[in-house]
Amino acid sequence: MDISLVIPVYNEEESLAPLMEWIARVMGDHGFSYEVIFVDDGSTDASWEVITRLKGQYPAIRGIRFRRNYGKSPALYCGFDAAQGEVVVTMDADLQDSPDEIPELYRMVTEEGYDLVSGWKQKRYDPLGKTLPSKFFNMTARVTSGIRLHDFNCGLKAYKKKVVKSIEVYGEMHRFIPILAKQAGFRRIGEKVVQHRARQFGVSKFGWERMIKGYIDLLTVLFMTRFGRRPMYIFGGIGTLMFLVGAVITVYLISEKLYLQHHGLPLRPVTDQPLFYIALLAVGLGVQTFLAGFLGEMVNRSAPERNRYLVDERL
Repeated sequence: MDISLVIPVYNEEESLAPLMEWIARVMGDHGFSYEVIFVDDGSTDASWEVITRLKGQYPAIRGIRFRRNYGKSPALYCGFDAAQGEVVVTMDADLQDSPDEIPELYRMVTEEGYDLVSGWKQKRYDPLGKTLPSKFFNMTARVTSGIRLHDFNCGLKAYKKKVVKSIEVYGEMHRFIPILAKQAGFRRIGEKVVQHRARQFGVSKFGWERMIKGYIDLLTVLFMTRFGRRPMYIFGGIGTLMFLVGAVITVYLISEKLYLQHHGLPLRPVTDQPLFYIALLAVGLGVQTFLAGFLGEMVNRSAPERNRYLVDERL
């Protein structure tokens, strides 16, 4: 099979029929063998009934229905798990992503050798309240991850099959799939300018709170990719540094007191000095942080997948 299309669906009953008609036309024009995996993320409208009805008209459709709304990342994870095509393409179900982009995305993966190609909605039909925070967020992700993409959160992406089978998308991590792919060893990550269409039906399912969640998830991804398997490196390092700072302050206070006593000079009780309490705080936090790293290391060593490594090829 050439292409697996993974499409999360949440209350998009009006757009599903025209979207599927558009996809079928593009696939037929280019002679692709394909499947379309609709993942109904707990829709409260008739989305699942529409998918079931469309299945009779388009045999390429496969469907997964969640009992309740879990979010886009779980929908993608289950879609990736079910995908069988050599190239996996993700897109949104709201008709803002154009299926006409699929053939070029497929070509970039199969002929140019990209592991992942992300869409870039250079011209967007969204309000400023959505586009400006998105630009700032993408700039932050670009700087911190080192991946030169303009639009991390674009739903229209294409992957080699082995990429989606090697990464785990959970929580709200769908925004950072390029970072997860890079962490898994897939470094051929490209970008294509894609058409962004105005929404025809319904309203956006994402509010302002996704920006807050996005930055929290960005910190989580960066931490997990760099220190996920060796938490002692960061916690142990910070704990040791804080402990040393407290120890140096303590030595200084004791040395100062002994010096003043030896020369008969007036001295101030150690417990009356703010530095004494700063030293106590630094030593205490240093020990606790070091222990947190030690416990994290113990948990990691007992984790069942601590030695799960991605092997690309065997002879």
